[in-house]
Amino acid sequence: MKFIVSSSALLKQLQQISGVINANTVLPILEDFLFEIDKNKLTVVATDLETVMKVQMDVEAKDTGRVCIPAKILMDSLKNIPDQPLTFNIDKNYSVEITSDNGKYKVMGENPDNFPKEPVADDTSTFTVSSNALVTAINKTLFAVSSDDLRPAMTGVFFEMDKKGLQFVATDAHRLVRYKRKDVSCPKNDSLIVPKKPLNLLKGALPSNDDELTVSYNSNHLFVKHGTTQMSCRLIDARFPDYKVVIPSDNPYKLTITKSDFQSALRRVSVFSNKSTNQVVLNISGSELQLAAQDVDFSFEGTERMKCQYDGEDLAIAFNAKFLIEMLNAAESDEVVVELSTPTKAGIIKPTEQDENEEMLMLVMPLMLNS
Repeated sequence: MKFIVSSSALLKQLQQISGVINANTVLPILEDFLFEIDKNKLTVVATDLETVMKVQMDVEAKDTGRVCIPAKILMDSLKNIPDQPLTFNIDKNYSVEITSDNGKYKVMGENPDNFPKEPVADDTSTFTVSSNALVTAINKTLFAVSSDDLRPAMTGVFFEMDKKGLQFVATDAHRLVRYKRKDVSCPKNDSLIVPKKPLNLLKGALPSNDDELTVSYNSNHLFVKHGTTQMSCRLIDARFPDYKVVIPSDNPYKLTITKSDFQSALRRVSVFSNKSTNQVVLNISGSELQLAAQDVDFSFEGTERMKCQYDGEDLAIAFNAKFLIEMLNAAESDEVVVELSTPTKAGIIKPTEQDENEEMLMLVMPLMLNS
């Protein structure tokens, strides 16, 4: 089997899917890319048994065939070869010879029959969504996903579908993000939990433009297709917590504040907070907000005052500053509204301006105030 391909085009495609491959795998074959040639089309597949990503590109080839090539050595060599056509020659023992303008490189491939089969997309429900909408949703929710393997349902993003839109929810029990897209219509009311890793890979592989993606799912897998790139992943088989009961329906006090100023103040003051809790106390009275942090063990202390708009009774409430900073990153407006009620009830953060097709709500649990 022989084919000719541009070195830079091949590298670009492989970089999109190489993130699937884990550094220490259970099966040696999972360290390989599967190359499949069929009439001038090359399909490359990478998998870690849970997630499969594949890309397709045009090459010059006369025959059809398959081979597994070790990913690391192939990527490392392509990164160092200047843009030029490369000729791949594969013999019947799966030995791969790569010829460039002035070099010849050999690597031992593996039998493609040992490569894991990808999941079959049967019994699927399908809808379309713009690439930009999906990438935005991933960016706005992924940071709040839990890394606690003892609660598998929280280690992914919850997709909630209905005919009026698509909702993405992520929580780690300390904070929660709900992001809704109204410009997507799903075939039926349904829900599923998508793990963190495939979403991270999608975020890297998809363009932030209005290209249309096809999203399909069945009871076990999610399939996403964009042009010549495809991804499938196993869904998390668990029940997502009933997040609606945690969202307070009535938080009467409203604090409106400039996002960038608030974020900068939190960064400065949190330097002096206790490193295990990152606790920063917000003292709000009138049109002034005071941020205070201290680490009693080291006698560290930091306070700052800033202007704000506040409608409500004077309040002192403590939050994890790291969480607040991450959540403010996800809000794209210049100002945010923080809705509060008592020092022990969750605070809600919303951007003041939102696109008509999106709706975002972030919730953060308060910390106990050190008396």
